[in-house]
Amino acid sequence: MVGCQARAEHAAKAGSGELRTELDPLLSRFPVLGTPAGARWMSGTYGRADVPGPSTYWIDAVVTLQPVDAQRIVSTYAPTDEGEEPDVVDGVRADVPGGPFLTGEALDAAFGSERWHASAYLEPESGKLVLVATGN
Repeated sequence: MVGCQARAEHAAKAGSGELRTELDPLLSRFPVLGTPAGARWMSGTYGRADVPGPSTYWIDAVVTLQPVDAQRIVSTYAPTDEGEEPDVVDGVRADVPGGPFLTGEALDAAFGSERWHASAYLEPESGKLVLVATGN
């Protein structure tokens, strides 16, 4: 029936608003990061906390890689400049480098797992990797 269907809307990212810097939560989920020099990230859930049911989590991170790890990622996953840019929450946006970013399916798959889907964007000049991840 036309007119009876609601428009699909993307669930909003909700979180505490805390900008985090500890590495262990990122490294436990994304070991391909190696030994980063630092990170600034935020996390939370999609949708509203007052709605029952399982939660889908998100992480938006800007990770400063060691040069050896950035080189390893480029040589192993062969990302390319596709003109893509990461879409992160406002609290992390100021830390996102200017690009251009190297991206690719193999790079995204390297950061994915059974529980997490990730899009990774590497700016090779700065060694910063932007990670936009969703999991449960």
